[in-house]
Amino acid sequence: MARVAIVGVGAIGGVLAGLLEAAGGHEITLCTRRPMDGLTVKTPDGAVQVKAKNLTDPACAEAVDWVFVATKTYDAQGAASWFPALCKKNAPVAVFQNGVEHRERFAPYLNPELILPVVIDCPVERQPDGSVLQRGQARIQVEAGRLGAEFAQLLAGSNAKIELTDDFITAAWRKLCFNSAGALSALTMKPAGVLRDDALGNVAMGIVAECIAVGRAVGAHLEDGLGQKVLDGYRAQPADSINSMLADRMAGRPMEIDARNGVIVRKGELHGIDTPLNRMAVALLQTDEGYPCP
Repeated sequence: MARVAIVGVGAIGGVLAGLLEAAGGHEITLCTRRPMDGLTVKTPDGAVQVKAKNLTDPACAEAVDWVFVATKTYDAQGAASWFPALCKKNAPVAVFQNGVEHRERFAPYLNPELILPVVIDCPVERQPDGSVLQRGQARIQVEAGRLGAEFAQLLAGSNAKIELTDDFITAAWRKLCFNSAGALSALTMKPAGVLRDDALGNVAMGIVAECIAVGRAVGAHLEDGLGQKVLDGYRAQPADSINSMLADRMAGRPMEIDARNGVIVRKGELHGIDTPLNRMAVALLQTDEGYPCP
């Protein structure tokens, strides 16, 4: 049994709470901005009612054994406000966020040795009633090592598929290739089915090709056929499937533009790689948010 706090209980945070509940025996704390009346995770195997304590004030938190961070990438400071209390006894922090800069985001707030980067792939959406709809199995990749092994034990007994990898940089950039193409849904304000269009499919392939080139430049081992795999993956989704960036734009919330596409532009510039399609996507979406274009 472990005491586990989840900071940020949106779609992914909800799935993590459901997995911990299914694993059994854990004491779960949900750290949120607003009070929660309960949490139901609708999984392919049935509904899971999460039994957890809910906190909205970091000052009321107590030390735990593990912290899972599932906030948006742009809210590192908000998530870190929970660390002084939750990590008082040096609890490791597993970072479940988009992008490839897991450690960089939290290095100002934590001992880097306590940070465990995690990649999670799970089709999931937060529902208007506050429940979480998990459309498929959660697949999780985590850095191999002592912390990775301890993390895997936390979810033993759940239906999550967990892989310990010695090449996390490749895992993170491979996931980024999939996420980068999702910008087209946010731009068109249409769900995954929009990528069944041939013209937009070609644009998606171009966005991913730029991501592959930059990823390889920083050391990721990305296969030649990955672009087609990304497009096939989107086209295999239910046509009404909504990714998190589209959901945020539809709701008028900030979007993870920088973590999903901006990082490709930024790191491309460092390595002399042109990324015009990602640059355009970032410029258009940031303009919508009222941000200055890079």
